[in-house]
Amino acid sequence: DTSLAEANSFSPSMPISPSSMINQYKFEDEPELRDLFIAVDDPESHITAIETFITYRVVTKTSRGEFDSSEYEVRRRYQDFLWLKSKLEEAHPTLIIPPLPEKFVMKGMVERFSDEFIETRRKALHKFLNRVADHPTLTFNEDFKIFLTAQAWELSSHKKQGPGLLSRVGQTIRAVASSVRGGVKNRPEMFTEMNHYMETFSEKINTLDKIAHRIYKEEREYFNEMKEYGPIHTLWSASEEDIADSLKDVASCIDKCCKATEKRMAGLSEILLPILHEYVLYNEILMGVLKRRDQIQGELESRVDALANKKTEKDLFSEEIGKLEDKVECANNALKADWDRWKQNMQCDMRSTFTNVAENNLHYYEECLATWESFLASQTVDFHVEEDSEDRP
Repeated sequence: DTSLAEANSFSPSMPISPSSMINQYKFEDEPELRDLFIAVDDPESHITAIETFITYRVVTKTSRGEFDSSEYEVRRRYQDFLWLKSKLEEAHPTLIIPPLPEKFVMKGMVERFSDEFIETRRKALHKFLNRVADHPTLTFNEDFKIFLTAQAWELSSHKKQGPGLLSRVGQTIRAVASSVRGGVKNRPEMFTEMNHYMETFSEKINTLDKIAHRIYKEEREYFNEMKEYGPIHTLWSASEEDIADSLKDVASCIDKCCKATEKRMAGLSEILLPILHEYVLYNEILMGVLKRRDQIQGELESRVDALANKKTEKDLFSEEIGKLEDKVECANNALKADWDRWKQNMQCDMRSTFTNVAENNLHYYEECLATWESFLASQTVDFHVEEDSEDRP
């Protein structure tokens, strides 16, 4: 249910504080024993005669027996992350591979290679690797292990061992041919429901993403305008001796509200916008996964139809159909398990994100309200003091 109705399914004994809710979810969702820790940090710019690019340090600590060491440190560029994602999709076509940030700067974002853009990408790459590490299947992928451990020249050599151009072209042709044939005939009801769910989810998450960006834009415009009010009141106080102190206090209140607004904007850009955009990308990934599952089933159905129309080579076709049936069953089971896991993670992310945003908004309004109430209280005291002095003979 894309309305996330489970958001209210808390136990009666659970604390009602938003921060307490967030902490409980974190404790519940953390695995009991983690044996793989990954950090992406230390971005470094490289300028050559051909191109300019950024590399990031990837530090891995692990206690797994299949690793030769307990700690690794390598440097990777964005193209290496793209390679890893493509290898994961190739090896696990019906698993939900976490999204990577887009290669190009999106409209409305900062310029490429700026500190802000590099830091935003670093966080996204860090999240990508840790989502893969936390996945029960992807975390044991051999290419993932090589990505974490191989030096640059070793990784480059390993990339060249991948499927050749003709093999990749053949896979593409088969995928296109499968899609041209049209939809599958007997898609299980569960996967039809998944398609309907994703259509609704796509509409809602894209709407939320657009609204969040509009809110952030309006907040920035409000902040830029409010920044001008403080200095104006300070200048005004220089020409109004009787109310100079009050005008200076107003300027001080506006300055405090500006700082609170700036902090609130930082919360939106660091908490809300990234998670919404990540699930916009997840939506595209899920649609691709469902399409690949249909392609596998479509290949099986085409072979069954071919067998029904052929009088000879039945044994050969029967053997091939048996393999395809196993492939479809494996694809279905993999997607079913990953679907439930993805939905649970998505709902947890949405709960914690919107709870954090709500809590930040409460702090913001409480801080601004306290600032202006303090100002009004001081003005009331001054007013009474003036009245008392006027009443004296």
